[in-house]
Amino acid sequence: MKKLTALALLVLATTAYAQPYDNSMTEDAIKKRLAPVGAVYLEGDKAAVAAAPTGPRSGEQVYQAACFACHGTGALGAPKSADDWAPRIAKGKDTLLEHAINGFNAMPAKGTCMDCSDDEISAAIDFMTAK
Repeated sequence: MKKLTALALLVLATTAYAQPYDNSMTEDAIKKRLAPVGAVYLEGDKAAVAAAPTGPRSGEQVYQAACFACHGTGALGAPKSADDWAPRIAKGKDTLLEHAINGFNAMPAKGTCMDCSDDEISAAIDFMTAK
């Protein structure tokens, strides 16, 4: 009887304190966490041709990816609203484009979108100033 009671208590204790299976440590889960989040494309790299950009991005795409952090929030005095943009627009599109490409005041060159073409930067300016 003692052995049966001990066995019953052991089974009860094991089921009461058993931890659910933790699948965060499986080999597949670990591989997924360690997988690269992106890839680097170097011009002329024939092995990476499939990863080459597919074409120019729209002004809205560039804005969402690279400009929104400052121009969407007004951080560091970045123009956000039509009132903020008005004095800058008055200087002309060429000046805006030059400042965007080369940097101006707190804005770094190309607004940190180093893979943006000049045309993509221009499209982003058009998108921001049209809002």
